[in-house]
Amino acid sequence: MRLIVKRPRGKRTGWNWLLIVPAIALAFPSIYSRATPEFLGFPFFYWYQIAWILFSALLTAVVYFATEGK
Repeated sequence: MRLIVKRPRGKRTGWNWLLIVPAIALAFPSIYSRATPEFLGFPFFYWYQIAWILFSALLTAVVYFATEGK
């Protein structure tokens, strides 16, 4: 006889899938490895990554508050 044990899923929700977006956006440097357009004197290659750092922090906060207490 087999005993089936249900394991608790923890805090996994659909919101957590949003955290993969920055990783995918930065996984292919060939997409953003260029100098133009510039923003405040920074080549595109650098400000694209900086923008994703800031967006990732915001996205992490959104996911945290959306899943808090679940």
